[in-house]
Amino acid sequence: MIPLFLGFAALLVTTSLLVVMHRNPVTSALFLVLSLCSLAGIYLLLHAEFLGMVQIVVYAGAIMVLFLFVIMYLNLQHDVETGVQIALRRGIGWLAGAALLLTGATLLRRGWALGPALEGTPGAEEGNVAAIGRVLYSRYLFPFEITSIVLLVAMIGVIVIARGRGKAPAPGASTTGAPVQGAGAPAGVTEGR
Repeated sequence: MIPLFLGFAALLVTTSLLVVMHRNPVTSALFLVLSLCSLAGIYLLLHAEFLGMVQIVVYAGAIMVLFLFVIMYLNLQHDVETGVQIALRRGIGWLAGAALLLTGATLLRRGWALGPALEGTPGAEEGNVAAIGRVLYSRYLFPFEITSIVLLVAMIGVIVIARGRGKAPAPGASTTGAPVQGAGAPAGVTEGR
């Protein structure tokens, strides 16, 4: 299990660095998909099956499709930057990296130990996903249903906005002004004769 964890961790760190250092935004987004999938592998090794599957379905699936759609829709070109902007970005990046390293060193220097995540961990026969499902559909049923209603209202709102607010033409009416076949004028007969 340790070699598998080290493999997933190395893949996660490598692809995360490639996300930041790659110049092409589409390739960078694809490396982000690979890093999210390797993080899901780590979750699976930790016996958090639900988190691993949510990581793949929600983040590596839906969110990354949205990212790629926005990147391709915007058709990003290279920005013209001056030397001052590049120096400012690098300076801010170095300061943020130093702050992150200082925080990590401070946390690792202190003595800490892992405690139980839950007061009552699920048994081996029950599993993680079954325990989450049982709590979600019993204790948190009302917030779950409210969330589904909010999503349904948002979906209906998107459909209404997409159809437009224009008045629908009356049945039998034409948008060009010419009579419609079967709407009062016989075939081949035009008005005005």
